[in-house]
Amino acid sequence: MEVLKIFLTPDFWSSAIRLMTPLMLAALGGIICERAGILNMALEGQILMGAFFAYLGSYLTQNVWLGLVIAMIGSMSLAVIHAFMSINVKVNQVVVALGLNTLAIGITSTIFRFMFGTDSQMANCPGFKAIHIPGLSDIPFIGPVLFGQYPLTYIALLALFGISWFLFHTSRGLELRAAGENPQALDVAGVDVIRIRWLAVLVTGAFCGLAGACLTLNGLNTFYDNISSGRGYIAYAAIVFGKWNPMGTTLATLLFGAGDALQLRMQAMNFNIPYYFYLMMPYLITFLALVFFMGPSKGPAASNVPFVKDKARSSKRRPKQTSGIGGK
Repeated sequence: MEVLKIFLTPDFWSSAIRLMTPLMLAALGGIICERAGILNMALEGQILMGAFFAYLGSYLTQNVWLGLVIAMIGSMSLAVIHAFMSINVKVNQVVVALGLNTLAIGITSTIFRFMFGTDSQMANCPGFKAIHIPGLSDIPFIGPVLFGQYPLTYIALLALFGISWFLFHTSRGLELRAAGENPQALDVAGVDVIRIRWLAVLVTGAFCGLAGACLTLNGLNTFYDNISSGRGYIAYAAIVFGKWNPMGTTLATLLFGAGDALQLRMQAMNFNIPYYFYLMMPYLITFLALVFFMGPSKGPAASNVPFVKDKARSSKRRPKQTSGIGGK
């Protein structure tokens, strides 16, 4: 019964939304990439790069907003490699993603130790403060849950509605979805598929930079090795669970954020259970959700399929017409 009471408190749901924010931002960016036809399992590495450069930028400039900008640039630097290898070189996108995730661990750990040594306790940086919206934050239950969050949570909510509108109510959004479903037809129509896919990967990198900044600038204000802790993979699972739809994906990230918040509350209740079990809960929830609640789903048809411009055009090119008798 004590566990059930946790779900009735506004503090639990406020924590769940705060913990879902990095997953939500990364997953929303991942949807753009996936819809364009690029299988992006490098979310983990890009979140880690964003987390480190958010911390580094905020620490060096002593300005949290500049740290946020530097986080996006750092994450997008990994996205540039991802785009070049996947789109231009046409390397297997899963292999590229796994390689970049490993590279991100090496880059962040090496630079962190080079600059700060092994003692991270002294290296705190400026961080964001929770924003309590006057009037709205005083509403019972809903106020502290929705209107007392960190700035990046509000950015994530705005991004949700913005991406939904862009994908399903604009011509550019239609072109992006076509790049992931039938890029050959889009190319014949005169739209640059390569450009769309490049932009999609870079935008995903920017969103992962924001997601990483949530981990280091939302109260923690420091960095440690592998701080992303598999959140990129959970974000990708949320994309699949949400069937590549922004709203469905957001609800999936809320489920995983609630699991994370639950394990923190249960640790505080001092049950006679090893704390390793609590740390496992968000990942266990991810696994169980995909196994038992995931219905049939199908991603973009051209996902993980390299686009070759010349072949696409030659397949659609009409034979040259001749005039006169005998073709003369």
